[in-house]
Amino acid sequence: MSHKPSAEVVQYLEDKANEIRILSIECTNASKSGHPTSCMSAAEVLSVLFFNEMRYTNDYPRHPSSDRFILSKGHAAPGLYSAWCAAGLFDKDKLLTLRKIDSDLEGHPTPRLNFIDAATGSLGQGLSVSAGMAYIGKYIEHASYRTYCLIGDGESAEGSIWEALSFASHYKLDNLVAIFDINRLGQSEAAPLQHDMDTYRKRVEAFGFHTMVVDGHSVEELLKAFAEAKSVKNKPSAVICKTFKGHGGADVADKLDFHGKALGGLSEKIIAEIKGRIHGAPEQAKPALQDDAPALVEKPVAFKSPLTFEKGAMIATRMAYGDALVKLGHACDRVVVLDADTKNSTFALKFKNEFPDRFIECFIAEQNMVGVSLGCAARNRTIPFCSTFATFFTRAMDQIRMDQVRWHLRTLQLSELSLTSCISTPLTLYPHVVLLNLLLTTNT
Repeated sequence: MSHKPSAEVVQYLEDKANEIRILSIECTNASKSGHPTSCMSAAEVLSVLFFNEMRYTNDYPRHPSSDRFILSKGHAAPGLYSAWCAAGLFDKDKLLTLRKIDSDLEGHPTPRLNFIDAATGSLGQGLSVSAGMAYIGKYIEHASYRTYCLIGDGESAEGSIWEALSFASHYKLDNLVAIFDINRLGQSEAAPLQHDMDTYRKRVEAFGFHTMVVDGHSVEELLKAFAEAKSVKNKPSAVICKTFKGHGGADVADKLDFHGKALGGLSEKIIAEIKGRIHGAPEQAKPALQDDAPALVEKPVAFKSPLTFEKGAMIATRMAYGDALVKLGHACDRVVVLDADTKNSTFALKFKNEFPDRFIECFIAEQNMVGVSLGCAARNRTIPFCSTFATFFTRAMDQIRMDQVRWHLRTLQLSELSLTSCISTPLTLYPHVVLLNLLLTTNT
């Protein structure tokens, strides 16, 4: 879409932003909990993405070729649910079940929902997942889909965000857009940089991103930035959005002490204020899905021939791991391997030598490696294995914990650990099971 939009397009997207604000307030009121002000700061970003920028279909939200969206600031889930509701995926009655005991619309997004690719809410993890999805799109599937990740300014203090920025830049992921919602306020006080947009820009640029600073409440500036991002080659893009928490409601905008609280008695006045800005613009066309991702055929994955070792031989499990990876690589072209600069110790190097195009070096950034592997596994596009020294995996325990919520198949190889699991049956793909595998050996 053009970055010089008509007045009708601008008004339509402004209307959708305000619809998302209203729905976010209403559903959090219905649940008497949630984060409406965190949703209100991101309303224009969500509007432009869902109603002008992203290519997707409500009939199949996880279509292999659709653009990906990861909400790293997962507490703004009511805003994401409201965007999907406004897009017609489900009705308002379902939206109003937010956080109910029998509702799938939890306070933070999970892949239990057919439009969510990764559980978020444990902050700082979404950009790694997004980088993994973008890597697969660019280097494995050679598809045109793009990946967008919305990050909060508070969570940008997490080191894992910067590990992901470094990874994305190193691999020239020009199909990835990191969007920073700089709404100034954290949970209990202002974020460290508040609205120092120049410092945010310099830091992200230093990590190798094409970086644009915009007014995050200006539909026109957002349209221009996303159009510019599509023209950038061989580096990822970042859109640094200056926003205000609670934007749209004068009584709560840019004010502390409203984080994580339904607006309750203030809602009627604020909703009336927001409705007063709605233009009533006609619906505008969205971009068409480009169906160019390869078809996925899910089937059991098994060795074509067993691993065999001389009886009584002293075989290090990590060496057997390398041999097993090679056999799995021959059995299935969806197997990919990630390592954190330990491949000559974990013997993942054997896989790299055999299948260099399916090996992803993540360097010494274990949190990011685990998050990237989740992105690789999303939508069951690949079957990732990651490996490093066991003690280094402890740095990524929260990513591993969240993996259990994400229900993706991923295998971790913990090298130099005095515990072995012997598996004699074929490895089968169960999409809703996480296998924490401390390696496969078969003695004959």
